[in-house]
Amino acid sequence: MRKIYHGDYKVSAADIAEKMGAGWNYGNTLEANFDGEPNETVWGNPKASQEMVNAVADAGFGTVRIPISYLNKIDDSNGFKIDTEWLERIVEVVDYCYNRGLFVIINIHGDGYHTINGSWLLCDGENQKFIKEKYAAVWRQIAQRFADYDEHLIFENMNEVFDGVYHEPVPEYYENINDYAQIFVNTVRSTGGNNTHRWLLVAGWNTDISYTCGGYGFRLPDDSSNTADENRLILSVHCYDPWDYCGDDKKKVYLWGEKGQEIIKLSHADPCNMADWGDEEHIKAQFSLLKRKYIDKGIPVVMGEFGCIDRTHNEFPDRIAENRAYYDGFVAGTAAQNGITPVYWDNGYNGKHGFGLFDRRTLTQTQPELIEAIVCGVKNKDPMSGREALIHRYTV
Repeated sequence: MRKIYHGDYKVSAADIAEKMGAGWNYGNTLEANFDGEPNETVWGNPKASQEMVNAVADAGFGTVRIPISYLNKIDDSNGFKIDTEWLERIVEVVDYCYNRGLFVIINIHGDGYHTINGSWLLCDGENQKFIKEKYAAVWRQIAQRFADYDEHLIFENMNEVFDGVYHEPVPEYYENINDYAQIFVNTVRSTGGNNTHRWLLVAGWNTDISYTCGGYGFRLPDDSSNTADENRLILSVHCYDPWDYCGDDKKKVYLWGEKGQEIIKLSHADPCNMADWGDEEHIKAQFSLLKRKYIDKGIPVVMGEFGCIDRTHNEFPDRIAENRAYYDGFVAGTAAQNGITPVYWDNGYNGKHGFGLFDRRTLTQTQPELIEAIVCGVKNKDPMSGREALIHRYTV
């Protein structure tokens, strides 16, 4: 039996980050697909379960982000109708989180990727009239299905939408991204119920902090029709800085920040394995910018993805694991200090270059030091929560 929160619950902008706490992504699951067909097990993870959500909640996370792809589950020839079975499966997974009193974020995820067959939410697409009509229809159905769910459920309009080329934003395409956000807000609000005051999460170009804050054309949509008597929009960003360390599996960069310098000194690691940009001062500057530009003006910020891959297959595996705990704790703690909600990217994969924190089959923690650094970093607003992590799981 799912638990729906009733009443006049309205979490304020000043309180939402504290209430959401540390977040975790149920990644590579409901957004997984094969040749445009969404299938939650096709990327190697087991189906989402109440037991897995229980393990996440028991570990101290207060928010679960559920990335979702729709792709060919949308019938373009039938008013863009979403496959009923797929939508009800999404409801089931959301309910797993409600059963534990968690905040939940759901989005449109892989539909905006140029690299996925059947993607359609493309800011550089030729037929924008069709794209925008389809986008409104999809969000209308999602909003209607969840209209009775309270504000523990947050809608996120899209994920990492850009033209697929890593350059400065193209103004024409950025305008389409801004249009999507306005369509999203207008559509959700028009469906009534708790959607009239639900928190809505909106993203700029590729959810990039600099391209959202740096005068490249991002505009928050108008939300004057919401019934909460205060702002009900949240800014969505991601942080994988520096990418050389966090995600580039072609480079042998496995040391970061002050902890990395310490490892070089004590373990005689090669300085060439040290990230040469994106250190603590960079992270602090990025998050401070978000605080000044948005949070201080009553607009919450959710960092919907962050983390760094497992590189412990290299020399000094214990030290590399400790550096990873330091990085994740520093990002999570610094985010919390600035009022930002950090949501760790877990793709379910444990091993070389994986992001996993849990074994989703045994329901056990595989990276307890990382989990502790993240959860305690947010709870205590402490960037040093992972600084003293000691790991002795490997033979050096």
